[in-house]
Amino acid sequence: MQIVRNVQFQIKRGKVDEFTKTLANDVIPALRTQPGFNHEFAMVNGDRALGISIWKDRSSAEKYENTGYSKVLEKLAPVIEGTPKVDTYELAATSLPL
Repeated sequence: MQIVRNVQFQIKRGKVDEFTKTLANDVIPALRTQPGFNHEFAMVNGDRALGISIWKDRSSAEKYENTGYSKVLEKLAPVIEGTPKVDTYELAATSLPL
């Protein structure tokens, strides 16, 4: 079963553009190197952001959580506040070709 990680961020005031650039230039390329990674969707609404990633299976998502996620947080640290909220789901349905 594919796994979806839902990560909610609080962006620092005045850092939305830098947040978006960091996602495009650093975070998404790093995700593409992770075994089992399929897709990332990043959305911004004012100073809030939501990242949704789809993983091949629970094992891949857990491995990323334990090894790669801390590196992503380091890259985002200058542009986010607090600790992001992470929820994990089993993918029930999608229109994406996976």
